[in-house]
Amino acid sequence: MREFASLAEMQALVGQELAVSDWLEITQERVNLFADATDDHQWIHVDQERCARESPFGGPVAHGYLTLSLISGLFGRALRMVDAKMVVNYGLNKVRFPAPVPVGSRVRARLTLQQVESIEGGAQLEWSVVVENEGGAKPVCVAELLMRRYS
Repeated sequence: MREFASLAEMQALVGQELAVSDWLEITQERVNLFADATDDHQWIHVDQERCARESPFGGPVAHGYLTLSLISGLFGRALRMVDAKMVVNYGLNKVRFPAPVPVGSRVRARLTLQQVESIEGGAQLEWSVVVENEGGAKPVCVAELLMRRYS
């Protein structure tokens, strides 16, 4: 995990990749729990037998929104803002899912700080997040993440 003692330390690195998370395995259990939580039981995610017969992916794949939802946890395990009293997600821009995430594969996030803007009580940070699949040719999720950090 990479730690930053201050906002000023981070501001000096705008435009650079600041952290890469550890790999996280995408299990069928995780996919099934997400399907239950979101009521999205589309067969390409949960029906292993049908996927083996009919899916162009050869097996079940994670929901795109599951992949997107992992960004927060991957971020938290990769980077820490020591002096921040509170950090909240503010929104996302330009979310895309260029490639599927096969069940049983591993993903990680690459975090690049794009911009820092002052707000009342803190700063808004814009991050470029690229989630990649181990051994994959294309990212599985790309997004601009907006966070607000308060000091």
